[in-house]
Amino acid sequence: MKRALPFVIILLALGIAVGAAWYLKQNAISNSPSILNNSASEMPAGKSGAAAVIEPGAEPPHSIGEAGAPVTLEEFGDFECPPCAMLHPELKQIEHEYGQQVRMIFREFPLVPTHAHALAAARSAEAAGLQGKFWEMHDLLYQNQKLWHGAFDVRPIFEGYATQIGLDVERFKRDLGNEIVEGRIFLDGKRGHSLGVTGTPTVFLNGRELSFESLALDKLRGEIDAELAKAAK
Repeated sequence: MKRALPFVIILLALGIAVGAAWYLKQNAISNSPSILNNSASEMPAGKSGAAAVIEPGAEPPHSIGEAGAPVTLEEFGDFECPPCAMLHPELKQIEHEYGQQVRMIFREFPLVPTHAHALAAARSAEAAGLQGKFWEMHDLLYQNQKLWHGAFDVRPIFEGYATQIGLDVERFKRDLGNEIVEGRIFLDGKRGHSLGVTGTPTVFLNGRELSFESLALDKLRGEIDAELAKAAK
């Protein structure tokens, strides 16, 4: 019995220590906020599906069509991105075919430094937008992408486009560094990142991201028709 006594004492001490540790742990958990819940609420949204606030982007957005249209196509594009230039005529065709049934929104998402002139092109489109000619500049940039893509200095080229669409060129040049222009590009990029956009073109149909394969004209028509059919029910 005397030999067993030290072991009994040790076991009792260990039991008391474990019990105290358990009590302190439970007390700490009950009196502290949930770290897991806080982390989830602050995690940025993206393709992981984590809950978060989606950024609104530049307001008002550059759009064609009625705000209440049953279908909204929101494109995140880069004017120097070749696939974006290939998508451009297809979206123009959709605009022609569907008219007021589809609203088109364009968001700036220049891929820098991958595309050397992407930011300059985005600034040119936004500066044109300050004079009410965003879409005219947008179209010229995509239609002529192959001509300016390899240029060392795109400024005179873009100034030529400004002249072509009837802008006040001196104001256009001043506005290229305008804080409104910079702010719109930044806010569109922030929205894109909050939605999980990583490349261009990325297109959302009524808030649902379309796969790259779905952007082929016939498949895009099918996606739009299915959404219109749902809206008609």
